[in-house]
Amino acid sequence: MAIARTYEYAIRDGSGKLVKGRIEATNEAAVVNRLRTMGMAPLSINEVQNTGLQREITIPGFGKRVRIKDLAVMSRQMATMISAGLSLLRALNIIATQTENEALAKVLAQVRADVETGNSLSDGLSRHPDTFPPLMINMIRAGEVGGFLEDALRSVAENYEKEVKLRAQIKSAMTYPVMVFCMAILAVVGMLLFIVPIFEQMFADLGGELPWATQILVYLSGVMKWLAPVLLVVLVAFGVWWRKHKDDDGVRSRVQPFALRVPIFGQLFKKVAIARFTRNFGTMLSAGVPILQALEIVGQTSGNWAIEQAVKDVQENVRTGQSLAAPLSNHSVFPPMVTQMIATGEDSGSLELMLTKVSEFYDEEVAATTEQLTSLIEPLMIAVLGVIIGGMIIALYMPIFSIFELV
Repeated sequence: MAIARTYEYAIRDGSGKLVKGRIEATNEAAVVNRLRTMGMAPLSINEVQNTGLQREITIPGFGKRVRIKDLAVMSRQMATMISAGLSLLRALNIIATQTENEALAKVLAQVRADVETGNSLSDGLSRHPDTFPPLMINMIRAGEVGGFLEDALRSVAENYEKEVKLRAQIKSAMTYPVMVFCMAILAVVGMLLFIVPIFEQMFADLGGELPWATQILVYLSGVMKWLAPVLLVVLVAFGVWWRKHKDDDGVRSRVQPFALRVPIFGQLFKKVAIARFTRNFGTMLSAGVPILQALEIVGQTSGNWAIEQAVKDVQENVRTGQSLAAPLSNHSVFPPMVTQMIATGEDSGSLELMLTKVSEFYDEEVAATTEQLTSLIEPLMIAVLGVIIGGMIIALYMPIFSIFELV
């Protein structure tokens, strides 16, 4: 991958005044080409040598990330500019200048430098796999080869806009129960560490035998004093391990199929995975991506190991000239309705249309399931939280009910 360097240039403006500035490019020739396309004649170009103090410091995992929403906006803007007659270089320059995401702006500057030196847009994007997903790169490559880059960019934008909407629905369904669960854990730990010891001392001064519920609470308080630090260290260590290994095949093969069987949320995860698979597959086929190449990519982007394994079976069938639907029916993750609609699409020659219909249906199903889960979980979580906290308070005050007998 070509590394972008910083160059300092000097030019003269229309009034003859000397103007200096800085620009990022892969080499000095790319700087000259870019300045000339901007109507400037460079007088001097010098590479800026960054010292250790001048380099930008970034902590791995905490830097600014390029989100799906940023890619959707970028694709939509680029499609609009190209349809308006702007050159690809000018469109890249404008987007890199006006985007609010600094990481994306930096990468786009490098892509623009690659395009300036004669590379295609898809080749420039493929040099940054951590920023641009394979689905986006292959759709743009198909658009370049077929001469419909504008339509391919618009398809990418629509696909990612739907993905953003889908993620927002999942987030809205998960935020409330997760927040309430975390609050309940913090409340219980806080009471065991700080409130129960105060009452324990008061009960010891009063004397007498404590009720069994209060004894259990006092015992848990004593255990929590040494267990809380251990749990905190374990959670931090697990978070670091999970961030590093969550995409390993061994982890995905166990966690993701299990997620589909989780009560209440399992059906939501399954509908999300099917919606993502069918939408990505249909979008790539409509963009002209070869079916075997599309299958390889959509399996990886489905977000679920079970669907990825099913797609691998489909690839083998398609390679030998067989159908798509038959191997999908052997995997329980795909409901009969999905496999039947895909089979109908194959027979009628409208596979892309059927995949789009399936994805739209499951997008609506995700929205409906999200609303149902929200309305169901809210009262359940409130009840659970009330029982836990209320039970602890009752256990604390049970000895006080007999305080006069103890005195």
